[in-house]
Amino acid sequence: MTTSQDELLPATRRALLHRIAVAQAEGRAPSLVAAVVRNGRTVWHGSRTSVDGHGPDENVQYRIGSITKTFTAVLVLRLRDEGLLALGDPLEKHLPGTGAGEATIAQLLSHTSGLAAESPAPWWERTSGSLRPELSDVLGEEPFLHPSGSRFHYSNPGYTLLGALVEKLRKAPWEDVLRGEVLEPLGLSRTSTRPQAPHAGGWAVHPWADVMLAEPVEDLGRMASAGQLWSTTADLARFAAFLIQGDDRVLSADSLREMRTPAAPQEAADVASGYAYCLGLEIRRQDGRILLGHSGSLPGFLASLTVSLDDDLAAVALANCTSGPLLFTVAADLVRIVAEAEPRIPEPWRPMPEVDAAVLELAGQWYWGTHAFALRLRADGLVSLEPLSGKGRGSRFRSNGDGTWTGLEGYYAGELLKAVRRADGTLDHLDLGSFVFTRQPYDEGAAVPGGVDPDGWRGIGSA
Repeated sequence: MTTSQDELLPATRRALLHRIAVAQAEGRAPSLVAAVVRNGRTVWHGSRTSVDGHGPDENVQYRIGSITKTFTAVLVLRLRDEGLLALGDPLEKHLPGTGAGEATIAQLLSHTSGLAAESPAPWWERTSGSLRPELSDVLGEEPFLHPSGSRFHYSNPGYTLLGALVEKLRKAPWEDVLRGEVLEPLGLSRTSTRPQAPHAGGWAVHPWADVMLAEPVEDLGRMASAGQLWSTTADLARFAAFLIQGDDRVLSADSLREMRTPAAPQEAADVASGYAYCLGLEIRRQDGRILLGHSGSLPGFLASLTVSLDDDLAAVALANCTSGPLLFTVAADLVRIVAEAEPRIPEPWRPMPEVDAAVLELAGQWYWGTHAFALRLRADGLVSLEPLSGKGRGSRFRSNGDGTWTGLEGYYAGELLKAVRRADGTLDHLDLGSFVFTRQPYDEGAAVPGGVDPDGWRGIGSA
């Protein structure tokens, strides 16, 4: 018997509605819309509004601010995957003459370039992009505040440079490249650089009175690739599903995994709060969950997109106010509500379709010195090597097709795992980045670095 996971239970739906209702009321947002994605599809949408009888639906546009950066990062990773650049390349190699060319592309993606957080005055979010027609207008006379690569320092001009890089290598406007390479393949027809009806108006809510002031809507010009986009909960839900699953028409699962890997040195406060920045994505720890995504804001609008990979859940929350509800917390709570009320039902266990006898021979218990590990063959084609104590270094490994495997996580990410055999073909040990794993602790019959004491193991009486 199978059970449909397409619909949420009534109690779960009410809890979600209650959460956004509290956020809209206590945050004094003119309107707030939200969506939840499970198993790659939208399973809930809700809205609250100050206008009686008019609840925005999933197709009403809101400005999404810096969530735009995640879209720009996808475009840059596509260029890398096509071999048009390397993440370690200095910007100068591909976009010369900016005055910020010493920063690498990876540093720009991860906000470790050392560039200033904002462009020179006047504040770019409330003024026309026509005031900054050139990159030099965005960067100013002294663009660097820190040595490149030394620390995480969020930089909007850094993503302006990445947008210019996309334009240079694609020989087309950033907006056109985004539409053709990401928006259209993923079916994001309601995501655009300029508002398309129906769309919400942006408001500032007075901090000490229940009155509102209309915020200006500016075209950000050169800064577009850092924060220009308008979108809907329906489109961002599809984009969240892409960030979980990947789509080879846009970006592979391996490249998305790379995007989700922390790439910026953390400040002490960030370590304490569980925050890290990746390549166009943020990671936060909330309620025991690792959540990735991005937040965004522009005058009149707030936005958050949050994904829990372990739960296969995502949430989007959008509001049309300059300040008010903490939308990351709202989105994280929406994920938590569904995860706790309706835990993810795992896929049925299934055996591997076939197995290589030489690989099967590797399965089982191994020792690095005196530390016990287990190597397991997985039905997804990966192998895992994990400490039996549950503490210590472990990883999954991807086959390279030549009898070796490459680590995917943690200490062993990128490290090579291989089986070393004796002249007669029998298995001697596993080599993992020069670490020798043997079938017994310090196996005297294996090539243990430094050798094994010929007196062997002993008790205290024979020491």
